[in-house]
Formats: sequence, structure tokens, C-alpha cells
Amino acid sequence: MSTETFEFQVEARQLLQLMIHSVYSNKDVFLRELVSNASDALDKLRLAKLRDDTLDADVSDLHIELEADREARTLTVRDNGIGMSYDEVGQLIGTIANSGTAQFLKELKEAQDAAGAEGLIGQFGVGFYSGFMVADEVTLVTRKAGEKQGTRWSSRGEGTYTLERVDDAPQGTSVVLHLKPADPDNQLHDYTSVWKIKEIVKRYSDFITWPVRLVGEKDGKGDDGGTAEPETLNSMKALWARPRDEVSEDEYHELYKHIGHDWREPLETIQLHAEGTFEYQALLFVPSHAPHDLFRQDMRHGLQLYVKRVFIMDDCEALLPAYLRFVKGVVDAQDLSLNVSREILQQDRHIRMMQRRLTKKVLSSVKSMMTGAPDRYATFWREFGAVLKEGLVTDPDNRDALLAVASFASTHEDGEAVTLKQYVERMPEGQDDIYYITGESREAIDNSPHMEAFRERGIEVLLLTDPVDEVWVDAVGEFEGKRLRSVAKGEIDLDAREDDKSEDELKQQAEAYAGLLGWMRERLDDDVKEVRLSTRLTRSPACLVADANDLTPALENMYRAMGQEVPHSRRILELNPDHALVKGLNEAYTEREDRSELIDTAELLYTLAVLAEGGRPKDPARFVRLMADRLERTL
Repeated sequence: MSTETFEFQVEARQLLQLMIHSVYSNKDVFLRELVSNASDALDKLRLAKLRDDTLDADVSDLHIELEADREARTLTVRDNGIGMSYDEVGQLIGTIANSGTAQFLKELKEAQDAAGAEGLIGQFGVGFYSGFMVADEVTLVTRKAGEKQGTRWSSRGEGTYTLERVDDAPQGTSVVLHLKPADPDNQLHDYTSVWKIKEIVKRYSDFITWPVRLVGEKDGKGDDGGTAEPETLNSMKALWARPRDEVSEDEYHELYKHIGHDWREPLETIQLHAEGTFEYQALLFVPSHAPHDLFRQDMRHGLQLYVKRVFIMDDCEALLPAYLRFVKGVVDAQDLSLNVSREILQQDRHIRMMQRRLTKKVLSSVKSMMTGAPDRYATFWREFGAVLKEGLVTDPDNRDALLAVASFASTHEDGEAVTLKQYVERMPEGQDDIYYITGESREAIDNSPHMEAFRERGIEVLLLTDPVDEVWVDAVGEFEGKRLRSVAKGEIDLDAREDDKSEDELKQQAEAYAGLLGWMRERLDDDVKEVRLSTRLTRSPACLVADANDLTPALENMYRAMGQEVPHSRRILELNPDHALVKGLNEAYTEREDRSELIDTAELLYTLAVLAEGGRPKDPARFVRLMADRLERTL
């Protein structure tokens, strides 16, 4: 058969060089990755055969084989699973553009520690390439179940790979690693050594549901003595079916690393056994960090579904709501059909019942973390709080449970995140509302002019910076009878203090500014629907607020980004009557008959309010000219 040579893409070559020069301190992970891939191939073949009994494939003894040849310095990882066609090899192994290579390289450079770097291998689907950490050349031979012809792929990781069709390939996939020269001073990394292979499999792959067999060394010699008969190295025990006191945390963690493709330890392990009319077992894991694609629409998520220990599907989305898409794990049901499809799952009442139970179990575990392990909870909320808050909009049935585990930054002096319950408990007498402000960043909203009166009075305000915050506060509306109220919407009527203006003083001030307010309203008609005096400003000259029921600019932009047309809402311009700029403008307005020169000042005042909330001037060039002109006059 003819052999074709192809070039790796630029990013693929960069990745291979990283592997070749061993960016990972623990090289043993290569075998963990290859065994994991082989296990997935066996799962896929068994399921394919169950769904199509006419498939020409032998499933009588599905297994993984490891074979070391000390003389030739090769290690072979072989399975008799689903295999790959010629085209699939080119798509899945010949190139890795679909594996998020660019993102992998970016996050690899940003990884702060070795554990973080190693965790990126499986997460980005490039585990096959980890073989180049220990091998000078990698050869793969595969034949897809049901097909007659196989494929050989080979590369030295130097920029090219070869592909050829072969006629004598057995069903499944065989990966041959041509190992780098032995290091006589470091026998701990001799991957032709039987004891080393056993150690790695026991540590990382003991829970694999298929037998991992070690076949005898080809030369039959060596300090390990060789093995005459295939030896099964793993226990193949389904951890989710065993009592928790019989399983070590290390065993749970290795299962998580296998199914989660994340080689850092999980933050939380959750086990559930449901008995009765519908029996199932679940073993769930909360990761310790958010995946890179958590907010991408094409993110694959969901739990692994088994029926009576038979693997059915990866990424079963129906088992958990989308706002828990970061949770990894296994669910093994006793009474589902082996032929169940994703479409059927969406309608199955047992699946809906399982989703409700699993959701409540996850949320109760988060609450236990919150009260019993505050450091772990803080990590959880930092990594997953933004996505969990989606449930406040999409899952009203669990809204109370979600609110109970949510926490928020606030202006309180201790600087700690606060729950809504804690906020309500320390509200001063007379305060009826829970105040909040939304924005793009903590810094921007911390210094917002809308906060001035609240800071001066020591009133706590929640600081909400996630995009979803713009939505859930309206969906929730209130908490324990206290209304959730934005400090940037509607009129603010705070409790009077001794140094506040009297009613007569406020009335006189309103009369003194009435002309200016009406005149500015007419001049700024395209941008504002009202100009009024402010009770929330103490230092800034002006700010923009929305009516209580209007959309915020951020929410308008969010809807437009989703393709929804929403009308532009004109907002209210509030002026600080005690600010020198506003006082001066009012005096000039009162004294002059020709007020044309004041129009630019009114426009500047409006644009300053836009800038103060992080907005962009409608005409930046004009704003710069007006500011330059004003500054020139002061010289």
C-alpha cells in the first residue's frame, strides 16, 4: 500500500515540541492517557454492538493489553475496541486543531504549578500526544469494527506524520511507543520494566471496567523475570457500587481524573444510592477549577450513564440542569433500556426524577461545604458561582436552595463575601430594601457615582459583576420579603439625617433649578427623557439612572448580542445641585438671555455622566474637542 506523508499544523508542532521536551514533571501520565483512550474505545464498541447486533465485530473478550519489549525498547498499548477508519485517523490524530490546541498552549503557559499543567493534558483531548514524552517515535495501527482494511499512522514528532492503508490489522487499535534510550541512572522511569508498568496501572487505572492485561516480555528475560501468561493488573471494581467506607479517597480521585479528563483532585466527592421502585447509583465530583470552555455554547457536558454496569453514553445532559454542567460523574441505573437514546432520555420520567434528586444532592453538598469547609466553598464559588447563578433564572423550583448557597461581594467593612441572609440580618432598622449595583468590574462599580450617598450613610450595597447578575436580580425580585433594588434605577429616598436639607430648603432648591432642568431636557432630548436633581450624589456633578422598570444598558447589549432587537431606552440625567459645576451652569443659565454657549456645557455634563458609569461617548471626537476647548480657556 502507498504511504502518504503530511505536515503537522504550526500549533500541533508547537505542542509536540512541548511534549518531546517534557513540560510535565510526571512522565508516567502518558500510560494513564493511553489506557484511558483504550477503555473509551472498548466502551464504544460494546455499545455499538448492543445497538446493532449485525455489526461484524468480536466482543467476546474485550480487553486492553500492555506489552513491553526490553530488547527493542518498545511498549505497546493494544485494545480490541471500536477502532478508527482511515479518515478518522486523519481527523482525530493526524491533526489536533479540533482539540483546542491554541487554548491549550495559552493555558499551559499560564499554569502556575506542575499539577495545573498536567491537568491540561486530558482536559484538551491531546492525551495521545503525551506518548512523545517518553518515545522517539510513535506508531499506531487501527481497524474500525465492521471494516476490512486498517490504517497505520506513524510520526517521530518532528513536523510530519505518515498514513497508509494496511490489510492485516486486527480489530481495534495498537499504539507502539519506540522508547527513548534507557537512562542507567534512573531506573524509576524504565517503561519496559514489569514492576513499573504494574505500579502505574494500579495507581491510575485500577478502576477501569475492562481487564488491563500485561503480556510476557518478548525476550522473556530481565530482572523482573518476565511473565509467561497474560496477567490482569486492575481490579475492575465499579467504585460507585461499593460502600464509601470500602473505597479510599485516592481511588475516588483517580476515577474522577479518568472520567473528568482533569488530573487535579476534585473539590468534592458526592455519592448517592437510590432504592425503591427505580434504583440507581451515582458518584459525582465537583472539580477544583473551572474548565476552559465553561461558558462556550458548544461545551460538552453531562454525566456518564451506565445501565447495570454497561456503559451507555458520555455527556448525558439530561441528568443535570445546564447550570451544573461543571459536575462530572457516573450514574448507573438498573431499569433503563440499553437501547435508550438522547431523545428518549429527554422525555423519560425516571430521568427527570433522577435529575431532580441529583440536583438537590449537589446543592445540599455545596451548602455543607459552605458551613463546614468555608475555604473549599470559597474556591467553589470563585470558580463556579457565575454559572450557578444561571439557575436562579432557569430553575425556579430550586431557587431557594440556590439563594441559600450564593454569596456576593459587598461594601461591608469586613470585605468578606456575604449571603442574602447575612445581608438582611445586619440591615439597620428602617431599611426595607436590599441594595445592589451591577457593572463590568469591581473597580468600576466600587467608584460609581451612584454609590456616593450609600457610602456616606454606611448603607451596605451588593457589588454584582457577572453578566448573569443583570438578569437574575429581576427574576428573583425579593428575598425574605425584602425587595432587591438597584442603586442605579428609580428614585432613591434614603432615611433623613440631621444634616440633610429641610423640606423648605429642598423646595427652594427645586424652584431655583427648575428653569435649567427644563432647558437641558429639551437640549438633550435625543439622549434623556428627564433631567432632575439627585439625592444619591454627594461628590460627582451628574449621573445617569434608569426608571425602575427599564432595562439597563448592559442588559440591552446582552439581548442584542443574542440577536434580540430591543428598543433603546432613554434614561434620566440626575444633577448634583451642590456641585460647583452644576451651580455655575445654573447661575449662567439664570443670568444670560443668550444661552447658546451653554449647550456645549450641558452636553459635556451629560457625557461625563456616561463616562462615570463606564460608557462610551456617542461622538468621542466631538467630546475631545469640547474638553480641549474648555481646558484651553482655563489657562
